[in-house]
Amino acid sequence: MIGMAVFGLGATAASANAAPANPTVAAGYAHTCAIRTDASLWCWGSNASGQIGDGTATNRTVPVRVGTATTWASLDAGTSYTCGIRTDATLWCWGSNTRGQLGDGSTVKRTVPTQVSAGTSWSSVSAGDSHTCGVRTDGSLWCWGFNRLGQLGDGAVVYTATTPLRVGTASTWASVTTGFAHTCATRTDGTLWCWGDSSAGQLGLGILSYQTTPAQVGTATTWAGVTAGYASACATRTDGTLWCWGDNGYGQLGTPGPYQAAPVQVGSVATWTAVRAGFDTVCAARTDGSLWCWGNNATGQVGDGSTTHRSAPVRVGTATTWTGNAATGYHNCAFRTDGSLWCWGGNANAQLGDGTTTQRTAPQQVVL
Repeated sequence: MIGMAVFGLGATAASANAAPANPTVAAGYAHTCAIRTDASLWCWGSNASGQIGDGTATNRTVPVRVGTATTWASLDAGTSYTCGIRTDATLWCWGSNTRGQLGDGSTVKRTVPTQVSAGTSWSSVSAGDSHTCGVRTDGSLWCWGFNRLGQLGDGAVVYTATTPLRVGTASTWASVTTGFAHTCATRTDGTLWCWGDSSAGQLGLGILSYQTTPAQVGTATTWAGVTAGYASACATRTDGTLWCWGDNGYGQLGTPGPYQAAPVQVGSVATWTAVRAGFDTVCAARTDGSLWCWGNNATGQVGDGSTTHRSAPVRVGTATTWTGNAATGYHNCAFRTDGSLWCWGGNANAQLGDGTTTQRTAPQQVVL
């Protein structure tokens, strides 16, 4: 989903490994996908654009398996599409493709995983609303899809790209994250770079316009990773501090007040290990295994038993076994150290996977 990029974020949420050391989950606007420890892929929820990947356009109220492959290593979900990397470093996408965000050279929606038409050396992927970016094993960065506000980072050479375009010539990219119409990424030297729409300050550059090529955010070289929401972003530093910037209409920056065009620290805690932004809600994990959420809570996605928006981090229950492997949006899902998956928030399209369409304001376990 928007912002599914870096959770924990020194590495991307969707990094390919020989096999998933931990199960992985991704959430779109109204669908969810997860990789189990056996490397099989399962999806559920809204399926109007084929984003579940089971060859149909039928909503699913409980997890259904996507194909028979047991080689899925990582994944991310855009608004109405999904992308995943297999252990052979190939990249596959499916679902909505109106802006070429599936990267297969067309604008035709796909109801089953379809290989992205550019190589077999992908290490991570981030799916936004209508654009996608990925890092290859050689450290190069590539983006494709909608580019109206320069979110592909190519200097606005094209309006829509149906195949991957390389972002600059650098081969030092470590992670990437895509929002609605902006993109941010970290480099191996610990620097942070953003581009695309900045009408709410979401690039962190102190501007309220847009940027068509990567621009460095400040001068810090201690960024561990970054995650993009709809029109905001958050990032962790190597000292355990957490910073957010951009739109703050729901308190998604973790502090009261208006938008911020440059990074502002979330509280004074320095024990953050992972953060994930999705639409206008943010969730983050701490070193003690606790999970905290804030921002838009209209569907209970903050997980505190209410539907009250929160402008400061609120703890989700009392568990200290959250892995930091989570997905955030209008509904949230997260894994615990015992391998169990829990979801909460909006459920109008059965995206919580509990067999119902009942909204949940606190975590409910998913049988996966």
